[in-house]
Amino acid sequence: MEQMLQSFQSDLGSISSEIQTLQEQSIAMNVKLKNRQAVRGELSQFVDEMVVPEVMINHILETPVTEREFMEQLHELNHKINFVKEQSFKDAKSCNDVKDILEKLKIKAITKIREFLLQKIYQFRKPMTNYQVPQNAMLKFRFFNEFLMANERHVAREVRDEYIETMSKIYFSYFKSYTSRLMKLQYEEVADKDDLMGVEDTAKRGFFSSKPSLKSRSTIFTIGKRNSVLTTDLESPIIVPHAAQKSESRFSFESLFRSQHYALLDNCCREFLFVVDFFMVSGSAAQDLFNAIMGKTLSMFLKHMDVYTNDCYDSIAVFLCIHVIQRFQVLMHKRSVPALDKYWDTLLEMLWPRFEYIMELNIQNIRDCDPQKLGHIDVRPHYITRRYAEFSAAIVGLNESFPSEKVNKLLAKLQGEVENFILRMAAEFPQRKEQLVFGINNYDMMLGVIMERTTDDSKESESFKEVLSARTQEFVEEILMPYFGGMMSFVKDCELHLERGNMETLKHHEKRAQQVIRGFNNDWKKAIEMIDQEIMRSFTNFRNGTQILQGALTQLIQYYHRFQKIMSQHPLKNMAIRSELMNIHHVMVEVKKHRPTF
Repeated sequence: MEQMLQSFQSDLGSISSEIQTLQEQSIAMNVKLKNRQAVRGELSQFVDEMVVPEVMINHILETPVTEREFMEQLHELNHKINFVKEQSFKDAKSCNDVKDILEKLKIKAITKIREFLLQKIYQFRKPMTNYQVPQNAMLKFRFFNEFLMANERHVAREVRDEYIETMSKIYFSYFKSYTSRLMKLQYEEVADKDDLMGVEDTAKRGFFSSKPSLKSRSTIFTIGKRNSVLTTDLESPIIVPHAAQKSESRFSFESLFRSQHYALLDNCCREFLFVVDFFMVSGSAAQDLFNAIMGKTLSMFLKHMDVYTNDCYDSIAVFLCIHVIQRFQVLMHKRSVPALDKYWDTLLEMLWPRFEYIMELNIQNIRDCDPQKLGHIDVRPHYITRRYAEFSAAIVGLNESFPSEKVNKLLAKLQGEVENFILRMAAEFPQRKEQLVFGINNYDMMLGVIMERTTDDSKESESFKEVLSARTQEFVEEILMPYFGGMMSFVKDCELHLERGNMETLKHHEKRAQQVIRGFNNDWKKAIEMIDQEIMRSFTNFRNGTQILQGALTQLIQYYHRFQKIMSQHPLKNMAIRSELMNIHHVMVEVKKHRPTF
């Protein structure tokens, strides 16, 4: 029994060691399985990425490049080429098996892509082609260029150079033709060096001069609707020359300039965004590529502007062109295209000096203006000051949107010369009253024009308001003097005595006071009537005339009130003639009859 149990125990021990052995074998097999699965996964992926399938070969060789399948297989081919390159650095032997086939497929793909892209570029050259269509087609296949850049740089460079040469010629040819036809639509009558602010209206040109005289010089100094190029017309469709010729339309230079440069802006924005997208460039590389395409066209534009500005004497046209540029700069920055920044700056460097030169010519012309050579003058606003008012209002109004200190300085200089001119003109009148009427009429007209076109608080309007107020005050004294001069001088003299406390000296003025009272009682109604008529005759602006009349009559009442106050002082208050003093309310009632009805 004991022997049987011992054998049973030894059997159990051997079973236990067998189970342990089996367990160890199982763990070892499990590790092997995991390792094999891991190797198989990686090896399978490696093989998949290394193997060139039949379907890829067929599509790359046979399928047209515009088909979706070709594009998909090209992406796959590009991935395999990069993968094989990577593995060959790790000395993978299998790379040698697929290198040849991949190289042949790459060459075939490059050949087909090159042919397709060059064909698209050659389409640009066909007459009447809308080049945006082939450009859009190229953008759909922008990966082709990426593939060329990665795998055959000299072919990519060939395509790019072909594109640059083609587009450069197309843009140059289009813009040269468009500019030439556009400039034929300019008004025949343009300003020349004789069309300045201080030139006499009746000045005749030489007998043998073939150039037509401007119908009206005022049009050079008036903006009218010309500033529409900065507002409603800024982004309106470009002028179509043959349509404009059919309808016999004519345009000012700034309208042609806007149309020409809006066409340039539109094309440059599209071109810049295309080259950035298709040729995968940015920063200075994008700018260099853009310059290679548009350089000839921009040089031609600058040459054309140089010729125009050297012969231009229309300062409003030049100033409008400057403001068109400033607005187009903002527009291009909104579109995130910095491509024309340098071109705009060069244009401004051309236009600003010309604007300043024309302004200086006008300033000098006003300075040299001799009133005696201007023929007959009267108290109405002079045509030279009207030109100045229209011109100044135009420039100030435009300058508000993009303020320039140099423009403000030029305007201040011009204003100073015009004010000196008004003084020289006024000196031609023998009487002070006429001089004042001439000054008031001119300042009132200038103020009216400037306030209508600009904001109320412009420097010019504030300055003219001050001068007008001072001249008006002086005129009021002058107009009252012939009718009420005795009373006015009496009031001033007596007030001086009262101020100094010399009450007793008033006794010496009793006789004078009697003359003043009797003179006033006899003529005051008639005098007011005469003043009314004279003022309404003298001033061209009815509203201004009525304001001056009201000012004169108010001043008269103030003088009469001060006179009555003096007459109530000792010793004048004891005079018997005080009973004859006209009641101030009677005077005020009469004055109210002359109030305006509006």
